[in-house]
Amino acid sequence: MLEENNIALYRRFEEINTIDPGYYAHYNVKRGLRNADGSGVIAGVTNISDVHGYIMRDGNKCPEEGLLRYRGYDIYDLLGEDCQGQRFKFEEAAYLLLMGDLPTKAQLECFVAAIDAERELPDGFTASMIMKETPSDIMNILARSILLLYANDPAAEDRSPNHEIHAAVSLISRLPRIMVLSYYAQLARFSNGSMIMHRFIPGQSTAETILSMLRPDRSFTAEEAHMLDVMLCLHAEHGGGNNSTFTCRVLSSADTDPYSAYAGAVGSLKGFKHGGANHQVLAMQEDFKQNVKDWADEEEVAAHLARIVNKEAFDKTGLVYGMGHAVYTLSDPRAVICKRFAEKLAAGTPFEAEFNLLKAIERLAPQVIAQEKGTAKDMCANIDMYSGFVYSIMGIPQALLTPLFACARMAGWAAHRFEEIVSGKRIIRPAYKPTSIEKRDYQDISQR
Repeated sequence: MLEENNIALYRRFEEINTIDPGYYAHYNVKRGLRNADGSGVIAGVTNISDVHGYIMRDGNKCPEEGLLRYRGYDIYDLLGEDCQGQRFKFEEAAYLLLMGDLPTKAQLECFVAAIDAERELPDGFTASMIMKETPSDIMNILARSILLLYANDPAAEDRSPNHEIHAAVSLISRLPRIMVLSYYAQLARFSNGSMIMHRFIPGQSTAETILSMLRPDRSFTAEEAHMLDVMLCLHAEHGGGNNSTFTCRVLSSADTDPYSAYAGAVGSLKGFKHGGANHQVLAMQEDFKQNVKDWADEEEVAAHLARIVNKEAFDKTGLVYGMGHAVYTLSDPRAVICKRFAEKLAAGTPFEAEFNLLKAIERLAPQVIAQEKGTAKDMCANIDMYSGFVYSIMGIPQALLTPLFACARMAGWAAHRFEEIVSGKRIIRPAYKPTSIEKRDYQDISQR
């Protein structure tokens, strides 16, 4: 082991890889591709979605209520007034993202049939790929499975529109099934659980398929299926600048195959600063439940928030997970919808007290941060504040939170890949400025 040998790379890891922060200011480097005011550096244009949370007026960033549109359609309109209709919306949202327009009834039926026809996995795939040497994180299984599906596609290197659409539809169809099978494979290997392998039921929506394969007895309510369907819609797309979508566009700009691009996007989404942040939110919320005796006492909640902000509690990073967003300032429409759902589901149940605790954290966090840090910042709850809570009410295992995100976001990744292939035309290659280190004379190994 490197650590056991105590080699120089291990001993001097921080020293070797540290850059004087002054260089970033000297060369006006946009760290994280962010401007000084927190807004994103414009790296491209897109017709796919609009993520809006502020306007620039006279050089100042002015907060506004959050807005999310898919191909020009407001997310509130796409999901309906109560966000829970009689039909499933995820497939319709996926069609809209991929094809550019809302489908007619006939077009939607054809698209749903195409997704349904792709659910089957290659012979032996589950036993040889999912159950063999199962890693500890389902996101890694998803990425590996996508790359392995490349080997089962005789036209994997085809860049034609027909193949690009077929590959995308195939993965939108198959990833949910791979996710559930991976969950049980992981459970069997690491927790001595049972390997449950339900067959998918032809004709079921994506949300129904997930619940039917996940539940040991295959049972679920219509309300649960529609709720999961809404969550998939909310996660399906969020602009070209989010890390995983940008990763997909960067890889696509290099003219790599679709499987490599989508696997890379999965790897990005896994990160704790991106899709994986939902685990940090749940862990922080659990910390509140353990350390705040009276969840209804706002002074006690605020006091624990202050300890977190001052790096005295939880993970001691000073971050209040579930609060704040790179774009949204006054509200995150996805969080608004999630919160509405959560309130309805929690009412009159044992979950209601926990829901009220989350509302208190959301309401008090901006005040506490301003008080403890001495700076006021427009801050709203993001989708992670309530999404994990909604999933917990449904009995969805925490291990599936980010994989569910990936299954939904496949539609958005594919839409952005298509756009990059057709309109990007140039490999994405930003510049990195070398620091002003002096030239060093080469020494023979015998003289070092």
